[in-house]
Amino acid sequence: MLSGKNIIVGVTGSIAAYKTASLIRLLVKEGASVKVVMTPLSREFITPLTLATLSKNPVMTDFFDPTNGDWNSHVDLGLWADAMLIAPASANTMAKMAAGIADNLLLTTYLSARCQVFIAPAMDMDMLNHPATQRNIKTLESFGNTILEPASGELASGLTGKGRMAEPEMVVKALDDYFSTTQKKKSIHI
Repeated sequence: MLSGKNIIVGVTGSIAAYKTASLIRLLVKEGASVKVVMTPLSREFITPLTLATLSKNPVMTDFFDPTNGDWNSHVDLGLWADAMLIAPASANTMAKMAAGIADNLLLTTYLSARCQVFIAPAMDMDMLNHPATQRNIKTLESFGNTILEPASGELASGLTGKGRMAEPEMVVKALDDYFSTTQKKKSIHI
């Protein structure tokens, strides 16, 4: 069901960003067209070159390319996408999304997106369980976003608990299920 779908993959500053490479590879293998938008901090965890190579598209990290002035339009991205996936989604980015803060290209693209947004949180278990983070997750769900439940296991901090980003295969399955369901609804209404 992902063949021919346009998917924005947003990457935030989380150690789980390494999983994004596998995720993009799976999406492209399923026939999706993928454009990647990274927050500035995410570049400390995985390189734009890696994600550009896997997505077969230039990675966008800023509003414009300072070397030539090319503009990365968050509005155009929001109109292009059939789905937006933020994976990994850090506590910081989710808090900004819940508050409507638009201080980077990923956040402005999120606010401009007309498509379904999927959010795959990734953080330490104490951050995930903090009342502020739980409130932000509920707020994001109330906006109609789909939260992809984090898994339990060993965390980068050395602790064991809930907070691991959902595995790439599970994320792709969630997108496939979404498009299968929406396709069935369209078929019924014809």
